[in-house]
Amino acid sequence: MLGSVIPSSRFLIRELVAEIDWRRARVLVEYGPGVGNITAELLRRMPPDAVLFVFETNADFVGHLRRSLRDPRLHVVHGSAEEADAVLARHGRPRADYVVSGIPFSTIPPAARESILRRTRGLLHPDGKFLVYQFSGAVLPHLVRTFRHVRKDFEPLNILPARLFYCTP
Repeated sequence: MLGSVIPSSRFLIRELVAEIDWRRARVLVEYGPGVGNITAELLRRMPPDAVLFVFETNADFVGHLRRSLRDPRLHVVHGSAEEADAVLARHGRPRADYVVSGIPFSTIPPAARESILRRTRGLLHPDGKFLVYQFSGAVLPHLVRTFRHVRKDFEPLNILPARLFYCTP
Protein backbone atom coordinates (compact mmCIF):
# COMPACT_ATOMS: atom_id res chain seq x y z
CA MET A 1 0.00 0.00 0.00
CA LEU A 2 1.24 3.45 -0.86
CA GLY A 3 0.32 6.70 0.82
CA SER A 4 1.28 8.59 -2.34
CA VAL A 5 2.90 7.87 -5.68
CA ILE A 6 4.74 11.21 -5.50
CA PRO A 7 7.63 11.57 -3.01
CA SER A 8 7.29 14.07 -0.16
CA SER A 9 8.23 17.64 -0.99
CA ARG A 10 11.16 19.44 0.58
CA PHE A 11 8.61 21.69 2.31
CA LEU A 12 6.89 18.76 3.99
CA ILE A 13 10.23 17.22 4.97
CA ARG A 14 11.41 20.54 6.44
CA GLU A 15 8.24 20.84 8.54
CA LEU A 16 8.58 17.29 9.87
CA VAL A 17 12.24 17.44 10.81
CA ALA A 18 11.80 20.86 12.46
CA GLU A 19 10.00 18.99 15.27
CA ILE A 20 13.10 16.95 16.10
CA ASP A 21 15.52 18.05 18.81
CA TRP A 22 18.71 16.77 17.18
CA ARG A 23 20.71 17.20 20.41
CA ARG A 24 18.78 14.36 22.04
CA ALA A 25 17.67 12.27 19.05
CA ARG A 26 19.49 8.94 19.37
CA VAL A 27 16.86 6.39 18.29
CA LEU A 28 14.63 7.27 15.36
CA VAL A 29 12.05 5.14 13.56
CA GLU A 30 10.31 5.68 10.26
CA TYR A 31 7.22 3.81 9.09
CA GLY A 32 6.71 3.55 5.33
CA PRO A 33 9.86 5.25 4.00
CA GLY A 34 9.02 4.48 0.36
CA VAL A 35 11.91 5.67 -1.81
CA GLY A 36 13.64 7.31 1.15
CA ASN A 37 13.32 11.10 0.74
CA ILE A 38 12.59 11.63 4.42
CA THR A 39 14.99 8.84 5.41
CA ALA A 40 17.87 10.58 3.63
CA GLU A 41 17.15 13.86 5.40
CA LEU A 42 16.96 12.12 8.78
CA LEU A 43 20.32 10.49 8.14
CA ARG A 44 21.81 13.80 6.99
CA ARG A 45 20.81 15.52 10.24
CA MET A 46 21.29 12.69 12.73
CA PRO A 47 24.20 12.73 15.18
CA PRO A 48 26.93 10.15 14.47
CA ASP A 49 25.86 8.01 17.45
CA ALA A 50 22.16 7.89 16.50
CA VAL A 51 20.38 4.99 14.79
CA LEU A 52 17.44 4.92 12.39
CA PHE A 53 15.14 1.94 11.93
CA VAL A 54 12.86 2.07 8.89
CA PHE A 55 9.94 -0.33 8.39
CA GLU A 56 8.80 -0.98 4.85
CA THR A 57 6.44 -3.73 3.61
CA ASN A 58 7.18 -3.25 -0.10
CA ALA A 59 10.11 -5.50 -1.12
CA ASP A 60 11.04 -3.26 -4.08
CA PHE A 61 11.37 -0.22 -1.79
CA VAL A 62 13.36 -2.28 0.74
CA GLY A 63 15.83 -3.22 -1.99
CA HIS A 64 16.04 0.36 -3.22
CA LEU A 65 16.68 1.70 0.30
CA ARG A 66 19.38 -0.88 1.00
CA ARG A 67 21.15 -0.07 -2.28
CA SER A 68 20.84 3.70 -2.25
CA LEU A 69 21.25 4.64 1.42
CA ARG A 70 24.39 2.95 2.62
CA ASP A 71 24.83 4.21 6.16
CA PRO A 72 25.83 2.06 9.15
CA ARG A 73 23.30 3.93 11.32
CA LEU A 74 20.42 2.78 9.08
CA HIS A 75 18.53 -0.47 9.70
CA VAL A 76 16.09 -1.26 6.87
CA VAL A 77 13.47 -3.74 8.08
CA HIS A 78 11.30 -5.57 5.56
CA GLY A 79 8.23 -5.72 7.75
CA SER A 80 5.30 -3.98 9.35
CA ALA A 81 5.28 -1.05 11.77
CA GLU A 82 3.50 -3.48 14.11
CA GLU A 83 6.90 -5.14 14.62
CA ALA A 84 8.78 -1.97 15.60
CA ASP A 85 8.79 -2.56 19.35
CA ALA A 86 10.03 -6.15 19.01
CA VAL A 87 12.71 -5.23 16.44
CA LEU A 88 14.07 -2.37 18.52
CA ALA A 89 14.10 -4.55 21.64
CA ARG A 90 16.14 -7.19 19.78
CA HIS A 91 18.66 -4.46 18.96
CA GLY A 92 18.86 -3.34 22.58
CA ARG A 93 16.91 -0.14 21.90
CA PRO A 94 13.66 -0.45 23.89
CA ARG A 95 12.59 3.18 23.35
CA ALA A 96 12.51 5.57 20.41
CA ASP A 97 12.97 9.31 20.67
CA TYR A 98 11.07 9.98 17.45
CA VAL A 99 8.83 7.98 15.14
CA VAL A 100 8.00 9.45 11.73
CA SER A 101 5.11 7.94 9.77
CA GLY A 102 3.63 8.43 6.35
CA ILE A 103 1.80 5.11 6.20
CA PRO A 104 -1.80 5.54 4.99
CA PHE A 105 -3.69 4.99 8.24
CA SER A 106 -7.06 5.52 6.56
CA THR A 107 -6.59 2.41 4.38
CA ILE A 108 -5.09 0.12 7.03
CA PRO A 109 -7.48 -2.40 8.60
CA PRO A 110 -8.78 -1.00 11.93
CA ALA A 111 -7.19 -3.69 14.12
CA ALA A 112 -3.76 -3.16 12.53
CA ARG A 113 -4.09 0.65 12.76
CA GLU A 114 -4.97 0.49 16.45
CA SER A 115 -2.13 -1.97 17.10
CA ILE A 116 0.41 0.27 15.37
CA LEU A 117 -0.73 3.36 17.26
CA ARG A 118 -0.82 1.60 20.65
CA ARG A 119 2.58 -0.03 20.11
CA THR A 120 4.05 3.27 18.93
CA ARG A 121 2.87 5.03 22.08
CA GLY A 122 4.51 2.27 24.13
CA LEU A 123 7.70 2.45 22.10
CA LEU A 124 8.19 6.19 22.53
CA HIS A 125 10.40 7.66 25.22
CA PRO A 126 8.16 9.73 27.58
CA ASP A 127 9.57 12.90 26.00
CA GLY A 128 9.41 11.45 22.48
CA LYS A 129 7.21 12.42 19.56
CA PHE A 130 5.22 10.62 16.91
CA LEU A 131 5.34 12.73 13.72
CA VAL A 132 2.58 11.79 11.28
CA TYR A 133 1.85 13.12 7.81
CA GLN A 134 -1.32 12.16 5.95
CA PHE A 135 -3.40 13.38 3.04
CA SER A 136 -6.64 13.40 5.02
CA GLY A 137 -7.59 14.06 8.61
CA ALA A 138 -9.24 10.65 9.07
CA VAL A 139 -6.57 9.42 11.50
CA LEU A 140 -7.05 12.34 13.92
CA PRO A 141 -9.70 10.71 16.18
CA HIS A 142 -7.49 7.62 16.53
CA LEU A 143 -4.45 9.73 17.41
CA VAL A 144 -6.41 11.74 19.98
CA ARG A 145 -7.69 8.53 21.57
CA THR A 146 -4.17 7.03 21.76
CA PHE A 147 -1.85 9.94 22.58
CA ARG A 148 -1.93 12.43 25.43
CA HIS A 149 -1.41 15.47 23.22
CA VAL A 150 -1.88 15.93 19.46
CA ARG A 151 -0.99 19.14 17.65
CA LYS A 152 -2.19 19.68 14.06
CA ASP A 153 -0.49 21.47 11.19
CA PHE A 154 -0.88 21.68 7.42
CA GLU A 155 1.62 21.80 4.56
CA PRO A 156 0.05 23.05 1.32
CA LEU A 157 3.30 22.86 -0.67
CA ASN A 158 3.18 19.14 -1.24
CA ILE A 159 1.41 16.99 -3.82
CA LEU A 160 -1.09 16.23 -2.31
CA PRO A 161 -1.22 18.89 0.44
CA ALA A 162 -0.43 17.15 3.74
CA ARG A 163 -1.90 17.21 7.19
CA LEU A 164 0.70 16.94 9.94
CA PHE A 165 0.09 15.60 13.42
CA TYR A 166 2.63 15.85 16.22
CA CYS A 167 1.81 13.44 19.03
CA THR A 168 3.31 12.97 22.48
CA PRO A 169 2.68 10.02 24.78
